[in-house]
Amino acid sequence: MTDYVIGVDLGGTRLRAALMDDDLTIHARHEVLTEARDGFDATFGRIKQLVRAVLPEDQGGNDALLGIGVSIPGPTNPFKGIVELGTNLAGWRDIPLASLLQDEFHTPVFLGNDANVAALAEATRGAGRGYRHVIFVTVSTGIGSGIIVDGHLLLGKDGLAAEAGHIVMLVDGEFTTLEKQTAGPSLARQARVRIQAGETSLISGLVNGELSKISGKTVGEALRAGDALAASIVNRAGTVLGGGMASLLHLFNPEILIFGGGVSAIGDPLFDPMRVAIEVNCIDKAYWRNLKIEMAALGENVSLIGAGALVLTRGGVEDLSAVKAALED
Repeated sequence: MTDYVIGVDLGGTRLRAALMDDDLTIHARHEVLTEARDGFDATFGRIKQLVRAVLPEDQGGNDALLGIGVSIPGPTNPFKGIVELGTNLAGWRDIPLASLLQDEFHTPVFLGNDANVAALAEATRGAGRGYRHVIFVTVSTGIGSGIIVDGHLLLGKDGLAAEAGHIVMLVDGEFTTLEKQTAGPSLARQARVRIQAGETSLISGLVNGELSKISGKTVGEALRAGDALAASIVNRAGTVLGGGMASLLHLFNPEILIFGGGVSAIGDPLFDPMRVAIEVNCIDKAYWRNLKIEMAALGENVSLIGAGALVLTRGGVEDLSAVKAALED
C-alpha cells in the first residue's frame, strides 16, 4: 500500500476505526464501546488508541498517511473542524476535534456529520457509485440526509446544510417536520394514540400490552404479520415521505435517491406510497421519470468508508473523482 487513509466512526454506542487504501478498501478494522457517559477526555483517549491500533507498524518507505476522517453523530462544522454538538456524547459541545487529532498524529483531519459521511460513502463505493447528483436519506430514529451536487458534497456556509429531515410542513394546521412525521418514534406515537383511542392491533400483543414499549420496529413487525393499523400508519408515513422527496427533487434534480436506516427496511409498504406521492406532487414527470430509487449498499461499514472519503475529497469540498472507486462501473 502506498497511500492510505484512516476512517473513524464516532457512534453513541460503538467507536470504530479502519485503515483503508486510496480506493477505500478496508485493510484493518478495530472497535470498542464508546462509553460516552465517561465524558470527552475518556472518549477522546479511546479514539487515539483506536487510530494507533490501525496504523501500519512501518510508516516509513513509500507509505503515506493522507489523513484521518471522522464521522460525527451531530452538528459539525467541517471548515473549522469543530464538533458543535455530539449527539448522545456526554461533554461533546464546541470540541475542536480536528486540531486535537492533528496535534496528536501530525496529519490532516477532516470531520463530517454522519449523514453527509454516509452520502459520500454511498456515492463513491455504494449504491450511488457512478452518479454525480445523489441524495442519501436515512429513515430511522430520526431522518438524516446528505446531498451530492455535481460531484460535490453540499455543505453550506458552516457545513450545516442538507438537513432534509427538518423540512418544515403544515400538517393538520400545525407546523411540523418530515422527521417528526415519518421517523420511527412518530410511527410508534401514532400507534399508541390510535390503540389508546380503541383501535385493535397486533401491536398490543407484541409489547404485552405495555404501550410505552412500542417502537418503529414494533410497527414494522406488526405490518409484516398483516396488521391493518400498522399498514395504515406506514402508508401515511410513505405518503408524507414522498411529499418531502418531491420538494428535494424540485430543489436538486438528483439522478438517484438512496435510502438507509431501520424504518427504510420496511420496504415496499413504505416506498410504494412514497413513489405515488412523488409522482402526484412533482410539477412534471421529468423530475421522476428516470429517477433511480435504491437501498443503501454498504451496511455497517458505511461510516468508516465515508470517513475515508472525507480525506480524499478534503472534507467533501473536492470532486468525487478524487476517490478512484467513484468512477468505476
